[in-house]
Amino acid sequence: MRLGGKRLLVCDCEGTMPLAGGKLAKACQANGGEGELALNTQLCRSQLGNFQQALLGGEDLLVACTQEAPLFSEVAAEDKPDAKLGYLNIREAAGWSEDAAAATPKIAALLAEAALDLPPTPSVSFASQGTCLVYGRDQAALEAAGQLKTRLDVTVLLTPDADSVVPPQVMDVPVFQGRVTSAKGHLGAFAINVDGYAAAKPSSRLELSFEPARNNAFSECDLILDLTGGAPLFTGHERRDGYLRPDPGNPAAVQKAIFEIADLLGEFEKPRYVKYDAAICAHGRNRKTGCTRCLDVCPTGAITPAGDSVEIDPHVCGGCGMCASVCPTGAATYQLPAGNALFERLRTLLEAYRKAGGPDPVLLLHDGRHGAETISLMARGGRGLPANVIPVTLNEVTLVGVDFLAMAFAYGATRVAILVGPDKRGELEGLAGQIALAETVMDGLGYGGGRIDILDERDPDAVEARLWGLEPRSQAEAGNFLPMGGKRTRTMLALRHLHAKAPDAHEILPLPKGAPFGRVKVDTAGCTMCLACVSACPTGALQDDPERPWLGFNEEACVQCGLCANTCPESVIALEPRLNLAEEARSTVKLNETEPFNCIRCGKPFGVKHTIDRIADQLAGKHWMFASNDAVERIMMCEDCRVVVQFEVGNPMAGAPRPRTRTTDDYLRERDLETAQGRARTEPGETED
Repeated sequence: MRLGGKRLLVCDCEGTMPLAGGKLAKACQANGGEGELALNTQLCRSQLGNFQQALLGGEDLLVACTQEAPLFSEVAAEDKPDAKLGYLNIREAAGWSEDAAAATPKIAALLAEAALDLPPTPSVSFASQGTCLVYGRDQAALEAAGQLKTRLDVTVLLTPDADSVVPPQVMDVPVFQGRVTSAKGHLGAFAINVDGYAAAKPSSRLELSFEPARNNAFSECDLILDLTGGAPLFTGHERRDGYLRPDPGNPAAVQKAIFEIADLLGEFEKPRYVKYDAAICAHGRNRKTGCTRCLDVCPTGAITPAGDSVEIDPHVCGGCGMCASVCPTGAATYQLPAGNALFERLRTLLEAYRKAGGPDPVLLLHDGRHGAETISLMARGGRGLPANVIPVTLNEVTLVGVDFLAMAFAYGATRVAILVGPDKRGELEGLAGQIALAETVMDGLGYGGGRIDILDERDPDAVEARLWGLEPRSQAEAGNFLPMGGKRTRTMLALRHLHAKAPDAHEILPLPKGAPFGRVKVDTAGCTMCLACVSACPTGALQDDPERPWLGFNEEACVQCGLCANTCPESVIALEPRLNLAEEARSTVKLNETEPFNCIRCGKPFGVKHTIDRIADQLAGKHWMFASNDAVERIMMCEDCRVVVQFEVGNPMAGAPRPRTRTTDDYLRERDLETAQGRARTEPGETED
């Protein structure tokens, strides 16, 4: 069978999965599959020839097995090195379950998703020359340096309160004392400042002693092995490439870290997780701060303010995706996978499940580490996943935002369960806010809340019990719209679909403070129509009219960043978080309008009438520059007439008349004049003496 342009190979793993070939083929055909499905039983052993035969056919292959992927890849490298292979796991996800007999729609959905061609994710490069700092507090630091010195260029830094350290017989690695006061950087480019910095004395006898210390010493290195057991040098240190911080009281953990850091020599790559567009960032305008959502949730410190925008260091970024989940405009977008591929996966999964006849779809979002391991343990030693629970592998579950959740429900999901690893428990603030927002909207539209569950249990049995105990929820009529545009567009597409099919279609839903939807309210009595708010608005929600004093507002574009309120010199702007799904929210409505002032000289409209009147009234006779009526009248003139009148009264910049430059013509003219005058004085018949 061919699915999505790929040759499909399915195996029931020696009969341990009750797969019905005909039924599964029919379900795949409902989603664009072509041809008959040949079901294998031992594709990785006795039926390996079936794989090789398909391989030599020259088609892209999709193998429904991940356990034996290394074997298949090895065979492909020998028989057809240029072959394109894809793998997916239907065994732990569906086939090994008490509900396996009813899991055909889920398997068809997983196959349809795996057949998609996803765009590649851009990468970022690192280079490490092997300069390593071992930062410790006792003899263990020297022992670690001794193991690393043959692979890396090692320097040892011992804290001033370090235990007594025996001097080595041969000082084959430099040893210093000091305390790191600040550190920044990443793999291949760390920079540290050290106080109490001192070199070890070569005359040290029973224990290391040190030279006189100095503060604020600076150094650079490629790698840091932190064995102090104290506070980490970096926030989110678990994701800081090149920085390893094992528990010094755990010898196994220390040894593992030594093995890992010894291999960090050379050039490396990792995904560029986040794409950033400063043009639509709502962080700031004109030195006024607005949105700080990404800065508030980043666990690694990869995001820093940069004037009116922010900077995201791709080398420091750990890929949690929280910045993308909370960003209201889509300025920060997650790129693993790139573009809208994640939402296309979501649409394909739920559409294929629905077309295959699957009921009550529940999405199980999980990462490829803790989540995949938990699902495997449930399948191998427990009941497995229910037939209607569809696992969705994400790089990090914390990348989920309100756009993903809204689209999941709009595409037909009845519930969403998010399996969180123990390392993520301290990083759920952003995700919790997005869940609360989605729950508020679903409840406000009449679908009912309680549709999103966080599964943070470490015990697979507890996770299994939660999944099997999920109560069915009503299902919105599934949409099939394409996930087009940026985050804001995708979100509104999903919300408008949910609103159109809602049991209780309220057009305006109140939202909690901080929600990225809402309106702007202007106190028109105090508004001077300076329109500073329009220039500050990063999304174009606030608009003006170049022909008249007019202020408009498009509610669907507003992200409640607060820049307009922070910029307003009269402080007459307030924010009201709400979700307005009425048609008027998509168009621009008037917030304020006033009469223009007409120039008293030429009649051209300029400025705002009540503002000009107030300025003239406050300055007339009260300021030395406006003591005369002429000066006050100039306030009431447009910029052109003001200049003309000023020069009519007298040029304030005029100086003394410049002397006229004499030319040859002037001298010739004077000579001719003198000659003519001489002739006039001479009488007729007389000659001049």
